Amino acid sequence: MTLSVHQFPCLSDNYGFLLHDTDSGEVACIDTPDADEILKQAEERGLTITQIWNTHWHPDHAGGNLKIKNATGCTIVAPQEVERIAPIDRVVSHDDVVKLGEHRARIIDVGGHTKGHIAYHLSEKALAFVGDSVFALGCGRMFEGTPEQFWTSLQRIKALPPETVLLCAHEYTEANAKFALHADPDNAALREYADWVTDMRGRGEPTVPTTLERELDANPFLRADTPEMQARWGGEAPHETFAALRAAKDAF
Repeated sequence: MTLSVHQFPCLSDNYGFLLHDTDSGEVACIDTPDADEILKQAEERGLTITQIWNTHWHPDHAGGNLKIKNATGCTIVAPQEVERIAPIDRVVSHDDVVKLGEHRARIIDVGGHTKGHIAYHLSEKALAFVGDSVFALGCGRMFEGTPEQFWTSLQRIKALPPETVLLCAHEYTEANAKFALHADPDNAALREYADWVTDMRGRGEPTVPTTLERELDANPFLRADTPEMQARWGGEAPHETFAALRAAKDAF
């Protein structure tokens, strides 16, 4: 079974993703930040979108749902919260399974950025579409959730196999790296990662996707349970350290 991912930039800093099962011909677009660009990218590749998989309700993730559905007749799969801005054909939540051809994706509750945010994990391909829950060297702003909820969500991501490829929804890595170096200045893996980011962005190359293994070593938000981060940022519990880091990033 062959599964391909086409990643492309859209809007100012979003990424669009087309997930194509070559056996069945089915195509899922992961979120809909820019309907026109998504439809154009699909048409250029001779693909017809059959499903939309939304991660959360924000307009730069679900705002193109209706235009794409009207153009293709696709099925919209999403967490309940997406009903704020568009109808849903299938509501999904934690541990549900969606399929693209014979490929299975498990839904993971990663609420915190929004309360109902989800990720799609294709374990047999070691892929996870994580939306705005976690970024290369960062995580999403905590618009709706609590530190406890968000930290629990990050724990679910951390529990995935380290080789898992994380397909984040934005190119925020250069800014994230600057804060990460402030938050965790003695981390050698982070310094090496940050140098790579500077080189890649200097050449106009994407820093997404990333791998969980790389983020576990260098992403300060995933390291909120380590003794060194707790010593530097305080908090008797990891979610308190995470909260301190998130507040500091918001003001950075």
